[in-house]
Amino acid sequence: MPPADNTAALAEATRRRSHRARTNAEKAISAAQRTGSHTSFAAIAKEAGVSRSWLYTQQDLVTAIRQLQSRQPSSQRTGSQPASVASIQRRLDVALARIKQLRTENSDLASGLEAAYGEIRRLRSLSHSSGFESGKL
Repeated sequence: MPPADNTAALAEATRRRSHRARTNAEKAISAAQRTGSHTSFAAIAKEAGVSRSWLYTQQDLVTAIRQLQSRQPSSQRTGSQPASVASIQRRLDVALARIKQLRTENSDLASGLEAAYGEIRRLRSLSHSSGFESGKL
């Protein structure tokens, strides 16, 4: 018994799948045009349920997506961007708090050093007045 020739059925299934993929991709592109959302090949492919590699093989769809991208400002940061005012303000507040903390620590350390020098001076004066010289104890 010869194997069944189902090439016609396979070809028809392939045509239907390809048509469905194209229709879904076109709908995804149209939806992106209506909403004005950021459009990327990955987003269109995900929305349409197709692979990006397949999408790149459809030259007319590639052209449509690129035209859509050129009309839309990118909502995603793609490179070095200046910091926002809120970000700069937050960093300034953190830096000012750190400066205040360091000034307090510096003042405490200076006071402790002054006390230590005072104690050294007091001990030296005691040792000189009692007749002991430094290093001869």
